[in-house]
This record gives sequence, structure tokens and C-alpha cells, in this order.
Amino acid sequence: MKILGIETSCDDTGIAIYDDFKGIIANKTYKQNKIHNLYGGIVPELASRAHMKNILPLIKEVFRIAKISYYEIDCIAYTAGPGLIGSLLIGATLSKSLGFSWGIPIQEVNHMEGHLLTPMLENKNISFPFTALLISGKHTQIIKAIDLGNYEILGSSLDDAVGESLDKIAKLLGLGYPGGKKISELAKKNNYKNMNFPKPMVKNNKNLNFSFSGLKTFVINKIKELNINDYKIKANIAYSFEKAIIDTLIIKTQRALKITKHKNLIISGGVSSNNKLRYKFNKVFNKKKINTFYPSYDLCTDNGAMIAYAGMLNFKKNKNFKFDLKINVKPKWLISDIKY
Repeated sequence: MKILGIETSCDDTGIAIYDDFKGIIANKTYKQNKIHNLYGGIVPELASRAHMKNILPLIKEVFRIAKISYYEIDCIAYTAGPGLIGSLLIGATLSKSLGFSWGIPIQEVNHMEGHLLTPMLENKNISFPFTALLISGKHTQIIKAIDLGNYEILGSSLDDAVGESLDKIAKLLGLGYPGGKKISELAKKNNYKNMNFPKPMVKNNKNLNFSFSGLKTFVINKIKELNINDYKIKANIAYSFEKAIIDTLIIKTQRALKITKHKNLIISGGVSSNNKLRYKFNKVFNKKKINTFYPSYDLCTDNGAMIAYAGMLNFKKNKNFKFDLKINVKPKWLISDIKY
């Protein structure tokens, strides 16, 4: 079975073809970093226009790489949500049009489920149930994954997600967009002076939600107070900020695992590519005999392969499939509300 995956939830256009026997046979992503770097963050209208411009050339490119024709595709999977409504509509409209013209089924996919399942795409030894920490530009969530399509949100961001916080502080430090990787690179050049930035919402043992707006405000005040023209001070701010975020994520994840009793932990999403985060999580959870899994680096950020894979699993599970030409997008679609 071959599935065409189309991802347009935010600012990356991802197209892939997944074969349930061969695995990923083509995967291409157009990143809009250069466009949004000018503004220090994502501009929704510009994101939609870039999707419109690049989506068809990318589809042609993945078919060229895969060396197959469209009539070999059995299903099209597209991101229906969550995400920016304009971006979602580009992918949804094209998916429905292609499905109708090719005479094949269409499968809606939840973007966060795509991230959650990505490590399973590459590692067939991972099985349900497990606990997942999803950390991306717009979402920070702890998920109790009971089975395919059966998820419980144990904690989520009440304001800025991890990725958003990193982007905003990176902008103030003059590092540009996207901020996570640039803050991490700067943090490596510090003199190991930890400024002891606060770890938000860690005092309540029962609360698994996240709030990074207070930490962000604290760091903003530090930036105003200190001389960031001094490169070492600037690096120390980046180091302390990154440390506070990673420590907070570890504390919350530890509490979640005490609740779920799971021995498998998945960490996925764009921020999961952070090497310091991986090192610290492995150090903490290996001692606790927790099996920790991550996507490969090239699959951490938004991509079509994760949508194709999630679409394939859910399409096979969905035995009452009916073709529907209605353009369905769900900008606030929670992973816990999935119903296939």
C-alpha cells in the first residue's frame, strides 16, 4: 500500500510517499525560514502563499524520486489540524481535488498524532501503550497513548509553547528565526554560569500543565538589565534559559510516568532535535529503566512522511470509509478528540 502524505499545518510544506512494505520512498520539505526570519516569527498570510506556490512542484518532485506514477497511490493523507487555517486549507483543498480526480480515498490526519507516531515509523519495536512528550513550535503536551486513536492529554501549554518561547527570546537576543537551534548553539559558548532562571509550574506535584510566559518575561527583564553586547553574558542567558526549559520538561515528564506507569517514553516534535535535551533526558530516564525514543533528526520538524504514516495506520483501521468532497479543516483539533 502506498500513501501520499501532505503536510501544510503551519510554515513548512511537506510531501512524502510511504510504502507499508518499503517504508519512506520519497520525502521532501520546503522550509519557509527565510521568509519569516524577516519578521521574527510566522506571518500566516505569507505562509499560505508559500504553500500555494510550492506544493505542486514538491508533489511532482516526490513522484520523480519515488519513480512511480499517481495511479500506484492507494490513498492520500493530509493534515486536517491543528494549525493555521489558511495553511490547512491549501493542503486540504489539493488533497480532495487529487483524490477526486484519481478516484482514491482521502484520510484526514491530526498533526500532533503525526508527531507522536513518527518514532514508530522508524522503530517497529515501539508498541502501545506509552507516554509521549510532544514539543513543537506551537504545542507542548504530555500524552498518555493507550492505543492508536485513543489518547489522553495529561498536560499541555496554557500559553506559549516551548518553540514559541525560544523564538521570542532568540529574536530579542538578535539571533533570528527559528530560535531553538540558534539559542542552543549560543548556549554552548557560555562559561557555565547558570543564572538560575525559574522553572515554571513545578511546585504543584499534581499539575502537568506548562506555562512559559512567566519565564519568558523573566528572561526579557534580564535582557533589559544586562549588557547583551557582551557575548559571554548573552551566551549565559541562552544557556540558563535553555536549561530552565529542559529541566521543567524533565520534571513534568517524570511526574507523568509515575501516573501512567509506562516503561516506554516517546519525545517528538521540532524541539526534540535539541541535543542537550536528548542527553539530559537519556541521563535521567536510563537510570529509571525507561526506554526513551526520538525521531531521527530529519523527521523532528513538520514533514509529509509522518502524515503519510499516520494516515496509513488510521486508514487501515477505518473500515467504514466513505469518500467526502467536503473540505475539512480543524484548526484547534485536539489529539484527544480523534475519532476514526
